[in-house]
Amino acid sequence: MKIHEYQAKEILKEFNVAVPEGIPVFSVQEAVKAAEDLKNKGATLFVIKAQIHAGGRGKGRTKGSNQKGVVLCKTVDEVEQVAKDLIDDVLVTIQTGEAGQKVERLYVTDGVDIEQEFYLGITLDRAKGKNVIMVSTEGGVEIEKVAEETPEKIVKEWIEPGLPLMGSQARRLAFALGLEGDSFKQAVKFIHSLYKCFEAIDASIVEINPLVLTPSGDIMALDAKMNFDSNAEYRHKDWADLRDEAEENPLELKASKYNLNYIKLDGNVGCMVNGAGLAMATMDIIKLSGGEPANFLDVGGSANVETVKNGFSIILQDENVKAILINIFGGIVRCDRVANGVVEAVKDPEIKEKLETVPVIVRLQGTNAEEAKEIIDNSGLNVISAVLLKEAAEAVSKALA
Repeated sequence: MKIHEYQAKEILKEFNVAVPEGIPVFSVQEAVKAAEDLKNKGATLFVIKAQIHAGGRGKGRTKGSNQKGVVLCKTVDEVEQVAKDLIDDVLVTIQTGEAGQKVERLYVTDGVDIEQEFYLGITLDRAKGKNVIMVSTEGGVEIEKVAEETPEKIVKEWIEPGLPLMGSQARRLAFALGLEGDSFKQAVKFIHSLYKCFEAIDASIVEINPLVLTPSGDIMALDAKMNFDSNAEYRHKDWADLRDEAEENPLELKASKYNLNYIKLDGNVGCMVNGAGLAMATMDIIKLSGGEPANFLDVGGSANVETVKNGFSIILQDENVKAILINIFGGIVRCDRVANGVVEAVKDPEIKEKLETVPVIVRLQGTNAEEAKEIIDNSGLNVISAVLLKEAAEAVSKALA
C-alpha cells in the first residue's frame, strides 16, 4: 500500500525524524493560505509538490500547462499561479507512463536551503532475509541509476532479524556520507529514528531522497516515500484513513474488495491462477506461446464459483484481453470443484456474452483432475480444456492466431 509524501512526513514526525514544515492542500485557495501561514512562521521560499503515487515528479510535466510537478516559488503570488497550473491537471512522469495521473492534492512546504543532497533508504533484502539500510552521496537522483552506473557509491548495512540497529552500523552509514561534527551526530540519530519508524509501521520501504544537509549543518528529509506491507494491514486499522483510492488502478481496487491478488499488465492474455509461483510460471507460458500476460491474478486456495466469477468480471473489463488462461493446481481444493465453479461462472449471462469472442483455456492438475477435464469437455461451453502445460500453451497460441 502506497501513501502520499505529506502523509509519510506526518508519520516521520511522530518518530522525531526531521522534516521541513509543510501543509497539504486540496485547492488553490488552500495553497495560498498555506503559503501565507508558512511565511508568518519565517519561510522565505516555498516548494509546491504535486501529490501522486509516482516518482519523478520533479522532472514530470502536466499535460495542460506544461508545469513541473515540483516547483520552487519565491512569493505567495507564484504559489497561487503554480497551484492553478497543477490542481486538476494530469502530471506525466517516468513512472506514470503517457497516461499520467490527475493531480488532486498539493503539498506546500518551506523552501529549505541545501548544502548537500544524499540518499537514504530502508527495505527488506529478500535474498538475505534481512532488513537493509542503504545510503549514498548521490542524492536527488534515481537510486536505480546509481546502482547501475556507480554501485560503489551505495553503502549498505544489514540488520540481523530480532536485533535492533546497532550504534556502530548507524555510525558507519553516517561516515559513508562524509559527515562530521554535529551533522554526523544528527545523521546517526536520524538513521536510528528512521529505522524505528520502519519497523513500527510495518513498512516495506521507506526512502528519503533527497536527505539534505543545510548550510547550518542540520540533517532533514526533504522528500519521503513510504510503502506499507499489506500483510500487516490487520494490525493497522488506521491505514484505511491514509488510502487514496483515486491513485489506485480501478481493477486492482475492485479485486482487493473481492480479496483477490490482481495486478494489471499491458498484455492480451488474461491469467487466473492459484498461487503466486504458479502465476509467474503461467505468465512465462503465455510469453513462450507468443502472447503477453494481461494481468497477475492469484485466486488463492478457494477457487469456487464466486471467486472464479469475480475473477472473470475483472479480467474481462480489460479491453486488451483476447484470451483467458485458467491454470489451477488442485491440492487443498479439488479440481472437479474448480471445474464446476468455472462452468457455473461461465453460464452467468453477463460473463457468457463477453466470452463469446474471448476463448477460455482451462488447465486443471492435481486431485480429481480427470473428472475435472470431463466436466469442462462436456459443458458445451466455449471453454477449452488442457492437461499439460504444453497443451495450454498451444491452445493460447491458437486462440491468438
